[in-house]
Amino acid sequence: MKGFFWNSHGLRDLAKHIFLFDCSREHNLDFIAILETGKPNYSTECLDNFCAGAEYFWHWNPPRGMSGGILLGVNLSNFVVDKIESGDYFLKFNLTNKSDGFHWALMAVYGAAQDEHKGAFLSELVRVCSDEVLPLVMGGDFNIIRYPSKKNNDRFNSRWPNLFNSTIEILNLKEIVMPGRQFTWASYADVPTYEKLDRVLVSTDWELKFPLASVQALTRELSDHTPLFLTVGQQHFRGNSKEFRFELGWLLRDDFFDIVAPIWQYENRGNTPMARWQNKIRRTRRFLRGWAKNWVSQTR
Repeated sequence: MKGFFWNSHGLRDLAKHIFLFDCSREHNLDFIAILETGKPNYSTECLDNFCAGAEYFWHWNPPRGMSGGILLGVNLSNFVVDKIESGDYFLKFNLTNKSDGFHWALMAVYGAAQDEHKGAFLSELVRVCSDEVLPLVMGGDFNIIRYPSKKNNDRFNSRWPNLFNSTIEILNLKEIVMPGRQFTWASYADVPTYEKLDRVLVSTDWELKFPLASVQALTRELSDHTPLFLTVGQQHFRGNSKEFRFELGWLLRDDFFDIVAPIWQYENRGNTPMARWQNKIRRTRRFLRGWAKNWVSQTR
């Protein structure tokens, strides 16, 4: 599965339409989320161009005044749209994968840019995510940085970042790391300010489904925001079932570490530390799955 989050800073330029067409065709996108569109409606021809002619389902939130607007579309060849929910700062689809029946929620976010509205934005985020029982992935422009290192100058007010980080922790969300790019937004000033305002957050159960998910920053030329390309990698679980669960009771066995250590140390394949770590995890998981079944049988 591949998807795309982008604050386009308006969608009236022909160059942006061409960029969306090329990106959709090149990456064979399964979903497209565009923020700050500035458009109240779209023609069928325009939407077909965005997804390079694929069979998409589209829904959008119109802008409020001169700013805002969210457009979200999914490929109907791969998903069934079960439910649509929208708010002041988000648009959310509840989806079912046609390939394996996995139920999950996709949420596009455009956070409040003005300080006086950020409290309302975070409150809406907490309400929507707390009510959602499905595995969740949400991305977009949150308009809040998380840490001082995500800005290129020392003008940092910790109020909203602290509240934002607390919200992420309370909702048990995790940000997917984006390698190779420290910032996602740049101002148009002579001495520009750089910040990381765009990100992808996922729930733990969505991450369990797609443990190899990654976010890549695409080129930033047509907007002041960097497009984010999400890909899930190889799928390891089918449907909504979790085939493996680590039991804390295993740690109470005196011989548990002696049993696991040789399995972990034996596996050393991989050209990078991350690849070797992933291979060790897979081998250990396979071993523990079989070991646990035998242990349960013996106990019974």
